[in-house]
Amino acid sequence: MKYEVVIGLEIHAQLSTRTKIFCGCSTAFGAQPNTQVCPVCLGMPGSLPVLNKQVVHYALKMGLATRSKINRRNIFARKNYFYADLPKGYQISQFELPICEHGVLEIPSGEGTKKIGITRIHMEEDAGKSIHDEAFVSKHETLVDLNRCGVPLIEIVSEPDLRSAADAAAYVTKMRQLVRYLGICDGNMEEGSLRCDANVSIRPVGQTTLGTKTELKNMNSIKNVEKAISYEIKRQTEILEDGGNIVQQTLLWDPDKNEARPMRGKEDSHDYRYFPDPDLAEVCIDEPWLQRAQEELPELPDARRLRFERELGLPAYDAELLTSSREVADYFEETLSRTNNAKKTSNWVMGEVLRLSKEKNCSVRELPVTAARLAELMQAVEKGEVSQSAAKTVFEAMDKDDAPVKVLIEKLGLKQLSDVSALEEIIDRIFAENPDKVESYKNGKTKLMGFFMGSVMRISQGKADPQKVSAMLREKLSS
Repeated sequence: MKYEVVIGLEIHAQLSTRTKIFCGCSTAFGAQPNTQVCPVCLGMPGSLPVLNKQVVHYALKMGLATRSKINRRNIFARKNYFYADLPKGYQISQFELPICEHGVLEIPSGEGTKKIGITRIHMEEDAGKSIHDEAFVSKHETLVDLNRCGVPLIEIVSEPDLRSAADAAAYVTKMRQLVRYLGICDGNMEEGSLRCDANVSIRPVGQTTLGTKTELKNMNSIKNVEKAISYEIKRQTEILEDGGNIVQQTLLWDPDKNEARPMRGKEDSHDYRYFPDPDLAEVCIDEPWLQRAQEELPELPDARRLRFERELGLPAYDAELLTSSREVADYFEETLSRTNNAKKTSNWVMGEVLRLSKEKNCSVRELPVTAARLAELMQAVEKGEVSQSAAKTVFEAMDKDDAPVKVLIEKLGLKQLSDVSALEEIIDRIFAENPDKVESYKNGKTKLMGFFMGSVMRISQGKADPQKVSAMLREKLSS
């Protein structure tokens, strides 16, 4: 029997606010355990939450970017469950009235693009972190770090529109790109600031009712999202083909063993006994606030990619890569504003700039070779001050030396030889030493042009201007 896969994703994005959602504690990552806490995020008796307005503003921007319906009236609810890293015994979230509903995100697929529905986006607080790692504790112990309690989240719940592990990976990739473009989340899955849970079920092809679903957790990279879902699809298929039944449960993905293991029985929404939080008033979003959020939206990645293709004439591959992150796209456009050559600028950014960024494990905006300095180097090539190949050597030097490009060219002895009389002297010398090859060229062996060019570059130690040399050789050999 053939089966159809049905996948829905829940993405939790930690918002890049300086303080938590209901108190003034820091949200900075990496602090000593249990040092960024207070009576509010620890749920001490008598403490009262106060909403961080920036959280609502960031959620609004996400809703607008995904073409969601914005609910002007918002209510926070208590989601009741017990877990060791949830000191209040409940989580403040949203239930009946989320801030955003009925959005859409387009992802690349085999057929071009596919629209994935977004059921809802809601605001909530994060829980703490339980540490079961046997490198720190014995197998029967758990450490709890409550620094993460109260860190603001938006949860983005997709419709069950995804049909493969590859589609799911593309969706997470696109969502991470979007939150980074908006500047509302750093998207770092390794640090847990973007987390993905996958609800997976299968059903016979042609059946309309959904199969029993399982939930996958602990996928800390896009690669692991794809691997975990592929594993679960195979597991469920084998159970059904053997005549068994799928059990609704939550599974924990183990990336070291490449397997998922049961964590607990999966709850339904009624198990959480939601009710409106009595300590928090309704949040009403007026038109000026909504308009301000709309005006702050940047040019989104899909629109920017299309502009790069249509207005700048870049190939689809270039446009896709350059807009993969906002900082790379900004770097490219800032360089282009000084060079006015889209394809040459694209080649430099996709080649040398991204290579150096990867080598140094840093963002392009942290590179010593700024957009302005790259443009200065490209202008030197355009003016014939340095050859294209030598410019790459200069680029390497620019990473370690902040001297002006012209100074570096001189210091490295790479100034391009463009003086006509000096080039004529080299060419005449080569002709005098190789009269047979000159004669052969004139008799039709035009492939010897490569020999003459190579000889000039060798004698000039690579400093001769190739374009000028080529023109001079052709003129002299045709006379």
